[in-house]
Amino acid sequence: MSNYHKDGEIATAIYTVNKHAKTALDNRPLYTLKRLALEKMIRSGRAKKLGLHFVKNPRYSQQQSAVVIQCADYYFHTLPKKEDFNQLPHLGHLDETYRNPRRKMGLNVAKSILNNFLDLKCTKQLPKKNKLTPKKIHDEKKKHDYYKNSSYFYGH
Repeated sequence: MSNYHKDGEIATAIYTVNKHAKTALDNRPLYTLKRLALEKMIRSGRAKKLGLHFVKNPRYSQQQSAVVIQCADYYFHTLPKKEDFNQLPHLGHLDETYRNPRRKMGLNVAKSILNNFLDLKCTKQLPKKNKLTPKKIHDEKKKHDYYKNSSYFYGH
């Protein structure tokens, strides 16, 4: 597979990874892939940082900002670095009416494109852990003596 991809194809892959990261249980690998791809696009001049936006729902009720990056016809937000506050203009609040274009791409295809673009070797996925169901959790708790003898009804 060639290492050169069109900017629009990479931007769609980043969009897809970002969309899935928002709902994933373990989103760190997906956000890392997004960050690395955007950094490489910025370094190569294929994307640019536009400025800073206020975050809509900041943590701990403190005002926070995010860096706005334009990549093809998409706009992405990333965490700012210290130098971003000195170098980039602050654009104020996010325009709620704008939405990125919706394009369909499977997550595996998007990850493959970004891994290829970043020259990362495909890492084998770890085997999935046994999914804990309420019944399994209940059975585990029943095995321990603490839960057997600590009830009000047993007089302890």
